[in-house]
Amino acid sequence: MKKLLTIALLALAAIPLQAAEEAPLSPFAGNVGNALWTLIIFVLVVVILGKFAWGPILSLLKQREDFIHKSLSDAKHDRDEAEARLKEYAARLQSAQAEAVGIIEEARRESERLRQELRERARSEADTMIKNAERQIELQTTRAVQQLRQEAVDLSVTIASKILQRNISKEDNEKLIADALRQIESSSRSN
Repeated sequence: MKKLLTIALLALAAIPLQAAEEAPLSPFAGNVGNALWTLIIFVLVVVILGKFAWGPILSLLKQREDFIHKSLSDAKHDRDEAEARLKEYAARLQSAQAEAVGIIEEARRESERLRQELRERARSEADTMIKNAERQIELQTTRAVQQLRQEAVDLSVTIASKILQRNISKEDNEKLIADALRQIESSSRSN
């Protein structure tokens, strides 16, 4: 405001000098009263505009500037917060991926362990079945041998009784032995 008044006073002071040089083109030419009233009206307009127009306009501009600064600050804060959330979500996603990989690896190890257990169990069952079969074969062999012995004993008793019943010659004895051997062979083949 002081600057405007200073400029106005300088302009008023320069008017008479200019008027002396150029009389007809000046708005203040020849009439000081008109110039004074123009100056007073100008000053009043400047004061009234300064108080009622420029003040509110400047305060509105200040409010607008503050609003823009606040909006920029809020936007920066929101952007920083969004970036932090994005980093957090990225970290969670990476953690979830790592956890998923861990779960898959654990499942693979568990399946390999179960596969190994099943193999061991199958081997154990196979070994047990083989041992049972060997025992069965051994029992059957033992029974067959005992049966052969029993038949041999029975045959020997039969031969002995036949020998005792008749007086046998050497040729008859050999014939009886050959018959006994054929009976043993045929009975062992049938079993």
